[in-house]
Amino acid sequence: MISAGKGRTADLNPGGLRCESPMRAERLIVVGGVAAGLSAASRARRLDPYLEIIVYEKGPDISYSACGLPYFIGGQVADADALRVYSPEFFRTQRNIQVLTGHEVTELSTSRRSVTVIPPGGAALEEVHYDRLVLATGAQPARPQIPGLDLAGVFDVNTLQSTLAFERALDSERPRRAVIIGGGYIGLEMADALVARGLEVTLVERGARLFEAADEEISSIVERELETHGVRVIKGSAVTALMGDRERRLRRVAWEGVAAGSAETDCVVLATGVRPRVKLAEDAGIELGSTGALAVDDAMQTSAAAVFAAGDCVETKHRVSGRAVYFPLGTTANKQGRVAGENAAGGRARFAGIVGTAVVKVFTQEVGRTGLSLAEAESLGYAARAATVHAAAHARYLGGKDVVVRVIAERASGRLLGAQMIGPEGVAKRIDVFATALQARMTVEQVAQLDLSYAPPFSTVWDPVLRAAQEMLRELRR
Repeated sequence: MISAGKGRTADLNPGGLRCESPMRAERLIVVGGVAAGLSAASRARRLDPYLEIIVYEKGPDISYSACGLPYFIGGQVADADALRVYSPEFFRTQRNIQVLTGHEVTELSTSRRSVTVIPPGGAALEEVHYDRLVLATGAQPARPQIPGLDLAGVFDVNTLQSTLAFERALDSERPRRAVIIGGGYIGLEMADALVARGLEVTLVERGARLFEAADEEISSIVERELETHGVRVIKGSAVTALMGDRERRLRRVAWEGVAAGSAETDCVVLATGVRPRVKLAEDAGIELGSTGALAVDDAMQTSAAAVFAAGDCVETKHRVSGRAVYFPLGTTANKQGRVAGENAAGGRARFAGIVGTAVVKVFTQEVGRTGLSLAEAESLGYAARAATVHAAAHARYLGGKDVVVRVIAERASGRLLGAQMIGPEGVAKRIDVFATALQARMTVEQVAQLDLSYAPPFSTVWDPVLRAAQEMLRELRR
């Protein structure tokens, strides 16, 4: 067992680095080497130059842009190396952080303050002591229980390696047809990417509409955009079987529901969402929250002493509803990682929560949402109203095209609860205005009075944000 503690004689870290302190530094172990984990390690290093920091990553890749993976498949990113931000060597030489890839942490003991690690190549297990621990174990694909998932030709695109495998298959086998299972963010982006690759695409969604994070007024436009670009959309139907040939290669997909049927296909992309990877922590007795992800406080502290957690393995507080939610996004993971790392190094940082802001590109349309949809607000017991406007993103005499803006507010108080937008331009940053207003707990009337910028190439005198807020005020006064 490798052990460490204050006042002990210095020894070599795994990998051969020596601590710079004359006394043995405390050891921070981070499990997970992508967004949250490396943000935590980097922040801890900035606060404590003597802290020994070891990051264990099960896979071969660290610090890459998972959000860029659909654009690699679609051809906008020519080389996967462009998605890789930093290497283990960078962290070792520039930040004195030891990042060990191919190392799987299989057990956590909070009583002994140790983790058990399997090094690459089948080497003997190592039990490594920690003084502080950050769990950044991320999420894993939520694979549906469908016969035939083991057939050749079934892919997911949740990691760089799984995406590279799909890219190799697209290059070598030249499939003509693809079925995407799931109509959320990844499903929409992959539909765009595969059409760009020249494939015939069918998208099957078990829910009543696509992009259920938005209300029908927005999701119906998303659906029309897909169909305009040749995507066959099947809603209200669940895939029940994947069928293959004698060589166990995928050949057909069947589904049941509102539009029961089947289709021949050469490949399937699973875009059925993710679930938090929590087994390591759960087996150690660390508490899970109501969402099934790890429960943490605003310091990213778990129920175990000296153990913090961040990223796609944790739940967080929704600042509008005040409830715990599971909302795995890279922006949230990086912020949470910074907080966890600072506190693991002795700081007092706090993570205030989220308002659920996200944006996605679907062919020619930008789609954004933040806060609560009308359906979500009503399900949480709010007496809410919604208003929708169509307004030019910038001056029409300069080619400005309409964006659709939908605002949700509390009927009695006028408090802004959420917003959604879709259009060919000007959505991605305008949704951030509403996100800022939600963070500040503003009313719709206050949003309508915002001093927003104007020039004909960028907006109209009455920006779509202001137009939507004004319409919402009229709706509340009826």
